[in-house]
Amino acid sequence: MHSTLTLFAAGSLRRAFTPLQARFTQQSGIPMTIHYGPAGLLRERIEQGEPCCVFASANRQHPQALYAAGRASEPRLFARNELILTVRNTPQTAGKSWLELLSDNTLRLGTSTPQCDPSGDYTWQLFDRIEARHPGLGESLKLRAMPLVGGRDTLVLPVGEMASSWIIRQNLADVFIGYAHYATALTEETDLRSVCIPAEWNIRCEYYMAMLDENDAARQFCQFVLADEGQRCLHEAGFLKASV
Repeated sequence: MHSTLTLFAAGSLRRAFTPLQARFTQQSGIPMTIHYGPAGLLRERIEQGEPCCVFASANRQHPQALYAAGRASEPRLFARNELILTVRNTPQTAGKSWLELLSDNTLRLGTSTPQCDPSGDYTWQLFDRIEARHPGLGESLKLRAMPLVGGRDTLVLPVGEMASSWIIRQNLADVFIGYAHYATALTEETDLRSVCIPAEWNIRCEYYMAMLDENDAARQFCQFVLADEGQRCLHEAGFLKASV
């Protein structure tokens, strides 16, 4: 009988890792427990001594820090993502481009929390990129942005809800910057729409995993994620392949 494999994973991976976990356990017989949350806060929990076999982060920085401290194996890239805008469908937002939406000071802008959550870090990188081409706009976006989720004292999402749609429907923001893979779950919605950020502006978001306990079960899981079936689960959830 296999012991349970404990995984800490970025919250944005839930849609992919739910079916992935089921398939892995069915094929290997290894039971799993997955704790989801902002990767920066998960790293803190690991550093404070919580047991974890595999850490799947939405960036390289957090598992790399554990590797540098001798706490984890060298991080491996397993998926990529991008950023996207989710916006409330109203006459005010109709037909506007992503940059026009962000330039509209009357629209309340929601984000995740920098330093605690890689989604917030990537968003601030986007603001820096905007600032380089439109001086003043990127810095004003940093001041306007409301980090509503992904922090120590931010909102707690109801189970099963996506940050972008829940925040806008709760009338807490009019626009939300988040991960592009969530757009696949909003295609049939009429009150919201996803607005793409062009490739030349977008931020490449990279997901890395590292083993903190290099046992056979942890190695099997990491191999499964990198193999065809694991990559298919990620692709079906809207992630980009690691090789892209």
